[in-house]
Parts: sequence; structure tokens; C-alpha cells
Amino acid sequence: MQKGMLLVVSGPSGAGKGTICQEIRKRNPNLFYSISATTREKRVGEIEGVHYYFIDRAKFEQMISNKEFLEWADVYGNYYGTPKKPVFEALARGQDVILEIDIKGARQVKKSYPEGIFVFILPPSIAILEERLRKRGTDREEIIAKRMKMAREEIANCDWYDYLILNDDIDAAVKSLEAVIIAEKLRPKRVNYKVLLEGGSLKR
Repeated sequence: MQKGMLLVVSGPSGAGKGTICQEIRKRNPNLFYSISATTREKRVGEIEGVHYYFIDRAKFEQMISNKEFLEWADVYGNYYGTPKKPVFEALARGQDVILEIDIKGARQVKKSYPEGIFVFILPPSIAILEERLRKRGTDREEIIAKRMKMAREEIANCDWYDYLILNDDIDAAVKSLEAVIIAEKLRPKRVNYKVLLEGGSLKR
């Protein structure tokens, strides 16, 4: 069985990575979406086990000690992390996996799983990014300032990603991400072309 592909999607808060990942999952229902664990409080409309696994700090820190995370980080005073087990199980089944994580988490994944595909979502401009954050209405002024400072740092250091996608239009951005997935699946290392030499056939 062909091993699944790990797709890591990052971008500044407000860049729209969550919306893009949500839309691409609708269009590709077989894509396994890894749900992160977090210690932050649940926001209005969020569902346990759908948006995040909401756990307390003590449990999260125990999972860190047990090396149960593919990546984890302390972001604005809250822990976020990607549990290893469901990701590796899906990949072993031949299922493609998408992770929606920040740049620090992506760097951790790059070290432990360098064969992943790393995609960074860019906003059209810094001004538009700040406007999107304010329209969300979920953060205090000091948090917005921190997010904007971090966004500038992330954009300045995104050149190690495999692909950069501009989110000026959601549909166009999703199509770009789909193009990345298609292109990566056509790489020789992911095509079982030698089966042809054995009298077999290739089927999509």
C-alpha cells in the first residue's frame, strides 16, 4: 500500500488558512484532517473533537512528557499540539493528512517528518490582515498587536516552505492548494511506476 502524504498548512492569524483547509476538506472528503489539542478556552460555536480537543494544562504537559505530540507550542499563554497517533495511523493506511498549524509547529514537523509538504498562506497585505483580525472580534487590542508583530516575523521567515499561496480570493487559494496536492502526487517517489515492468497496470 502506498503511504499517505502529509500536508502542513501554516500562515499568520487572519490569513485564512482555517477557511482554506475547511474548504479543501469539503472538496476532498478522503483527506484526513488532524485535530489539534489545546488548553485555551472554547470559543462560541466551537465543538469538542471537531475544532479542537480542549484539555487542561496538566494533561497537556503529561502528554508532552510522554512524547505524544508531533509538534506543540505555547502560543499567547495557551498550549497547542498535534497528537502523533492519529496522524501516523492515517498515513500508514495510505490516507493523505492535512495539518493546520503555526510556523513554530511546522518547523518541529519538518525536523521529525521532513518528507511532508509545507505550504504557507500569505495575506494580500499587512493592512488587510489587520482588518481581518479586527473584524473577527475575538481578541483584545493587545492580543491583536501581538498577532500583528508575529505575522510580520512569520512572513519574513517563510522562505523555507515548499509553497507560498496568496489568499486574495478563497476559491483561487483553494484551487492553488489542490494543484499542490496533484503535483506532489505525480512525483516519481509517489508513483508505483515499476509495476508496469512486472506486467501490472497503473490506475488512479
